[in-house]
Amino acid sequence: MRQSVMLVHNLVTALDPFDNLEAEHRAHTLGWLRSTGDVFRRVKPAEPAQHLVSYVVPVDPASGSVLLVDHVNAGLWLPPGGHVEVDEDPRETAAREVREELGVEGGIDENPLFLTVTRTVGMDHGHTDVSLWFVLSLGLDQSLTPDQGEFREVRWWSPEELSAADRARFDPHLFRFLAKASHLITR
Repeated sequence: MRQSVMLVHNLVTALDPFDNLEAEHRAHTLGWLRSTGDVFRRVKPAEPAQHLVSYVVPVDPASGSVLLVDHVNAGLWLPPGGHVEVDEDPRETAAREVREELGVEGGIDENPLFLTVTRTVGMDHGHTDVSLWFVLSLGLDQSLTPDQGEFREVRWWSPEELSAADRARFDPHLFRFLAKASHLITR
């Protein structure tokens, strides 16, 4: 197994699944990682048809709010993030994406908290993202420089706003992530 894939394998192995679906996604991902070294997107939007993504969920621990982006291509409210480059450490991807997409440096948890395997929707639909979800502790007053080309809007969502929102407008696993991350959010 190539070293970069072994690193991802170790990150996924260390995850403690939150529920049966995350356990299924973890088992799927570990099998995939053992079967191929071709896990990094090489050609946009979908070659290979299944590839790695790093999501970063900015969380304001004091209010329990999360920062999400209205993603142009997906047509959904998503955490910031992006595709892992060939042989890139997914933790570096997380830091790079937050820097490029929000203008924020540092503060990302060292290890992912959550794992999902999702068939994509929107303009680049039809491939599968294997996503490692990282947490970024960030204050509501943090200055941001959003990527205007990739997002229609960037905003903080309070727990109350998320509870009242149409779940179909969000990543299909966001609310499971929030349930798993609830211990990080103090109010």
